[in-house]
Amino acid sequence: MSIKQKILNGLDIAGLPAFKPIVLLLSGENPPEQINSILKFIVVPIIAFGVFLVMWWAVASNIETKYGNVPTPKEVAKEAGSLIDAHNESRQKAKDFYIKQGEKAKSYEEKAAGFTQQALAAATPEEKTKLEKRAAKMEKMATKTKNRKYAETPTYFDQIVTSLKTVFAGFLIASAIAIPLGIFCGLSNVFMAAMNPLIQVFKPVSPLAWLPIVMIIVGALYTTDPREAWFEKSFISSAITVALCSLWPTLVNTALGVASVDKDHINVARVLKLGTFTRIFKIMLPSSLPYMFAGLRISLSVGWMVLIAAEMLAQNPGLGKFVWDMFQNGSSQTLAQIMVAVFTIGSIGFLLDRIMIILQKLVSFDSVVSA
Repeated sequence: MSIKQKILNGLDIAGLPAFKPIVLLLSGENPPEQINSILKFIVVPIIAFGVFLVMWWAVASNIETKYGNVPTPKEVAKEAGSLIDAHNESRQKAKDFYIKQGEKAKSYEEKAAGFTQQALAAATPEEKTKLEKRAAKMEKMATKTKNRKYAETPTYFDQIVTSLKTVFAGFLIASAIAIPLGIFCGLSNVFMAAMNPLIQVFKPVSPLAWLPIVMIIVGALYTTDPREAWFEKSFISSAITVALCSLWPTLVNTALGVASVDKDHINVARVLKLGTFTRIFKIMLPSSLPYMFAGLRISLSVGWMVLIAAEMLAQNPGLGKFVWDMFQNGSSQTLAQIMVAVFTIGSIGFLLDRIMIILQKLVSFDSVVSA
């Protein structure tokens, strides 16, 4: 396979067919057609986005709020740079702190070694005991200094990481529940009939309705000391809320995929007298993977949208809390930072969708996957 074909296949798998004409144009294949495609699928969207920015710029200066004028694209870009600078500054402070702590710990260790040497040469047992106690105290101080953590406020990028951890935790919980239930629904019409009312009732419920219930239950069951707990209650509440809102597309699509497996395959499995688990894992799951991944793609998108609202109320230190804190601060600067968060949320959502498209294409038997 040529390098050109590999690039074209890679763009197709990544769900970025709009860039294929550039590769074909560089290879000299039908230039007029490729130029026309570039103008249509790349230049026109860029112009449209530019028009959006101009309209935003023109309208923003004419809208007065209690926090000041709506920020322009330039002001939003400036605040994005400020958030990056604040992150880098925080990281440098943390680095300097740990360097200083390391120097202190080394000083304590040197003192402990000195007291130990003096204890070995002590003239009396009382003096030796006294020096050994001093050495032990210095060693304890060195250990305490090494283990001391830098007390820093989470930066914007720390909050992005927290949101990603939360949404993937909720997504994994949702998948672990939805895929088995979807398989059972696809295998049994009776089980599907039993589940259908629950699906129809709970699928449209807002995360704002789920979250208070989840927080109450988590608060009652998760009683571990916060200093010893692996996860904060806000993280667990947000992740479970994401799971409750995002599991339905995966459940329904998995059920549809299992139910639509070719009957000839099922009949062959019966003739070969394959066991139930063998039929599920060797025939039904591989055949239903494209449907399943289509559901997983929708579930991840839903989970990412739900996450921001869940974090706002649960106060999980992610992007949702960042938006809420900026709103509470109430200024033109914080309004610009909220706009930065909006573009960040949209960009991350786009990247997550691209990742799911790649996975979906890799398990699909056909090449047609909606981007």
